[in-house]
Amino acid sequence: MNNVLITGSNGFIGSNILEGTLLNNKVILILRRKDNKKKFNNKRIKTLYFDNYNQLDKKLKKIKAEIVIHCATHYIKDHKTKDISKFAESNILFGNIILDNLKNMKTKKFINFSTVWEDYNAVKNNNINLYSVYKKAYALLINYYKKIIPGVFFYEIMLSETFGINDKRQKLINVLKNNYKANKSTKINSSNLSINLLNVKDIINAIELIIKKSVKPKKYVLKNDITYKISNLINLFNRKNTKKIKVRWLSRKIIKEKIFKYQILKGWKPQQSKIEDIFNIIKG
Repeated sequence: MNNVLITGSNGFIGSNILEGTLLNNKVILILRRKDNKKKFNNKRIKTLYFDNYNQLDKKLKKIKAEIVIHCATHYIKDHKTKDISKFAESNILFGNIILDNLKNMKTKKFINFSTVWEDYNAVKNNNINLYSVYKKAYALLINYYKKIIPGVFFYEIMLSETFGINDKRQKLINVLKNNYKANKSTKINSSNLSINLLNVKDIINAIELIIKKSVKPKKYVLKNDITYKISNLINLFNRKNTKKIKVRWLSRKIIKEKIFKYQILKGWKPQQSKIEDIFNIIKG
């Protein structure tokens, strides 16, 4: 049993990883005191509340965490100037303090999540928005700490579009689910939109593999073997179900993002990202 420190446990990816990791590990959560009043009735969960980064630094120096899973991030697709300070604080400063304490915490494996938008449409260093630039900048920090803390294995996990239960984000499958439940129509950019969709349960399986096995520390992509054409997916759903998904297509433009050829995680395959899994989420 490991001590696993998880950041971003309030987010979609982090909250699901927390549930999956609790089965075989003790978990340490880092939470901002002003934003969190959660109480966990689980002896395997320890919470580190902090008010400022100096306080966080002192607290991290007093704990041991063999595994660190860094899920915390601040995401805005199209930023405004007022968002820049939050980008810098959440995507750089907070994570930098975690990195700077890996040696103190006796960390063996550091797992960080990023986005395929760092290399949008399979073009190297083709950042699609400011969010992806900050994720790329954090990767440079990781590269620095790889050099000065050689005893830590660093894993960078690149993600595309994700879905799953308890998703509160304005992502396509979740929007379809909510509108389907409310019997409302969903506006979708194009009838020729194709997306690679991965169930968060498959991400949990990948993290379990990295924690338990001797996996080579590298940058890996987690993606589905299939890229779904959304119109085909919806048409199939409507043929199988009495209640239909209502859609308003806004164009016929071909939208199919290519994913950069990062290395695939050896020994891992998506098992819960099939059409039936997507349908089950939509139906609730």
